[in-house]
Amino acid sequence: MNGASERILVLGLGLSGMAAARFELARARSGEDVRVTALDERTEAGDATLVGKAESLRCEGAAVSLGAGEAPEGPWDLVVTSPGIPPHAPVMLSARASGAPVISEVELGWRVAVAPIVAVTGTNGKTTVTALIAHLLTEAGIDARACGNIGGTTVLEAASSAPAGSVLVAEVSSFQLALTDRFHPKVAVLLNITPDHLDWHGDLDTYAADKAKVFANTGSGDTVVIDVDDPGSAAQVGSAQATGATVVRVSLTRLNAGGASVVDGVMAVDRPGGPVALVAPGELRIRGEHNVSNALAAASAALALGAGLEAVRRGLESFEPVEHRLEPVAEVAGVQWVNDSKATNPDAVLKALTAFGEKPLIVLLGGRNKHNDFLPLARAVAARVKAAVLFGECLPELREAFRGLSVPVVEAPGLADAVRAAADLAAPGDVVLLSPANASFDEFDSYGHRGREFKRIVSDLAGGSGT
Repeated sequence: MNGASERILVLGLGLSGMAAARFELARARSGEDVRVTALDERTEAGDATLVGKAESLRCEGAAVSLGAGEAPEGPWDLVVTSPGIPPHAPVMLSARASGAPVISEVELGWRVAVAPIVAVTGTNGKTTVTALIAHLLTEAGIDARACGNIGGTTVLEAASSAPAGSVLVAEVSSFQLALTDRFHPKVAVLLNITPDHLDWHGDLDTYAADKAKVFANTGSGDTVVIDVDDPGSAAQVGSAQATGATVVRVSLTRLNAGGASVVDGVMAVDRPGGPVALVAPGELRIRGEHNVSNALAAASAALALGAGLEAVRRGLESFEPVEHRLEPVAEVAGVQWVNDSKATNPDAVLKALTAFGEKPLIVLLGGRNKHNDFLPLARAVAARVKAAVLFGECLPELREAFRGLSVPVVEAPGLADAVRAAADLAAPGDVVLLSPANASFDEFDSYGHRGREFKRIVSDLAGGSGT
């Protein structure tokens, strides 16, 4: 990042773009010869937040354009792009045509970090595992800082302030990994690879290859944790081994050498002297079989970073569910309401369906489809639930998937009506689960916005008491 008269182009004014622009502007203020240009494809009409961001960057010394369809002519020394901009977008194509390196904010964060990074990726479970690793490390007395697609702190922001004695635990997406080059975490965690974001990546093979970049630069002295019960991630074991890193295999059915599993009803890790018990799955406060796998992956990562066994045991027992991921919301008139808004693809819903034993379930499905096939999901839902409430932009596609299946289906235009419909269907002892299987952008800014609105509506049902 050193050199005279660096010209930096930042694409997108989301969290990643703002972090990158402000990092580079800080370098300029410190006396380095850095010139920052930022642009966003969105227009300023009616978007006060976007206008405010643009004005703020202009005041700090950047040239900013809104509503730009293409990248301005260079030359550029570096282009840092938002994960929200797909590779086929005209602005991205024009940026690449400039010949400058095009990287993600995650790559830039790694380049400036002095603290080691744990990188967690996978189609589902990233947020829970990232938060859990940070929790286990903190329990062990290690200064751990969760960042990336969790909690609003980007990898670059965390890397800019974290001292060498700390550890960054980063949730990283396939979008961000696709635009990495030298990114080299100390520990890489790959949880699963199932169809998702195919509208961005183009096909499943490309999506899987981008996920696998999480360990592409690891080597001797590093650790790669892979859930081998998932066929998509298991297929990457050979590539991970070829890097020279230590590969830890997580499985619920088999304890591999050096791996983690459930042995005689207790979660365990394989050590040189044999299996070492951690805690029983029933001691976890996070629901579902998939979260046993997630906990094993998190424990393996924490142990690889030097956490002690006792600290890991305490942390596994004390960790609470993260917001929007099988999050208990309230009990209203004997009905449990659960927020799983972060389930933005069918595979996440399939996992959520296993988290409630035999309790009667009413599931809310809807939002904006990401080129996923709903028929397998509909069949699984029909086999498990008492009723399904369908809502949102993809309602016609969901309706078609459920056609002919023997399960009660109710339709609603949006989330608020879907909640009211579920309340009419529910009886004491039931669980109402928002696990939408889709993106939120038809109605909300993010899955978090959707989840918070769900919780507000449920609270209103409870008369504002939340009980």
